[in-house]
Amino acid sequence: MSSFKDFCSKKTVIGLGLGQFLSLLTTFTGSASSELAKRGINAPTSQSFINYVLLAIVYGSIVLYRKKALKAKWYFYVPLGLVDVEANYLVVKAYQYTSLTSVMLLDCWTIPCVMLLTWLFLKTKYRFRKIAGVVVCVAGLVMVIFSDVHAGDRAGGTSPLKGDALVIAAATLYAVTNVSEEFLVKNADRVELMAMLGTCGAIVSAIQIGIIERNELKSIRWTAGAAIPFAGFSVAMFMFYSLVPVLLQVSGSTMLNLSLLTSDMWSIVIRVIAYNEMVDWLYYLAFAVVVIGLIIYSVGEKEEDQRRADIADEESEHDKHAYKKCPSRN
Repeated sequence: MSSFKDFCSKKTVIGLGLGQFLSLLTTFTGSASSELAKRGINAPTSQSFINYVLLAIVYGSIVLYRKKALKAKWYFYVPLGLVDVEANYLVVKAYQYTSLTSVMLLDCWTIPCVMLLTWLFLKTKYRFRKIAGVVVCVAGLVMVIFSDVHAGDRAGGTSPLKGDALVIAAATLYAVTNVSEEFLVKNADRVELMAMLGTCGAIVSAIQIGIIERNELKSIRWTAGAAIPFAGFSVAMFMFYSLVPVLLQVSGSTMLNLSLLTSDMWSIVIRVIAYNEMVDWLYYLAFAVVVIGLIIYSVGEKEEDQRRADIADEESEHDKHAYKKCPSRN
């Protein structure tokens, strides 16, 4: 009964629901990127640039309207913007060299990196139940990777080792940005974070576009078939970036990365519903396993929060009794 109440708590439900919505947005951005790649458009930095501009305009306007000083020093956001831009660039670039299966598998490297960084810098404690939830989630993803659905992806790309190295580098950078955002959300301000990340990301992206993608942009023929997925990608990314801090504040960066493991599975569900495609039964089982892992992780978090609250109450009561027993100085 206690576990059921933990599962139905507002914090757990919001964490699970928001995590899966973010996973759906990731699926949409991946589909849009795939459509652009089919049309010969290879401009990953330019795709992210619109998102950063939207963040800077929307959230920057709110910050200016407040007319308040930044809670965190502005120069903290510069390396964050640089790391975020390069992480987005590297993971898209990796698809040119390695297989989809390799990207899926190696992208899991973000999870242990996040757990290590949060343990070192944010002092997050991971008890057995949380670790068990992580293991179950990764096991569900491994089931997807080794299913027959991805048999055609195992052949690898033109340079698998190079592509795998890019994915590992991107996953490490994503871990750094997720943990940094979690710290800033909990210690500074969510709107300020989005405004400064958008501003710094837009500046870094603009410089990188001028150096790397200028010629590519000139050669693009902006037909409706190219403009629609490009715009859709930018809107989905803006929504994703806007909601990520909310999940970080509610459940933390580890929960975020665990939730995103289901993005590939959502793409399969969409293909089944929209195109009536037949998929391997192992996909449905894998999806269920990942969801179970998320629930285990979330319930464990609820119990730990309650345990910390009980300890705090006990310490408060102890202090009160100690104060009453203390003889008067008068």
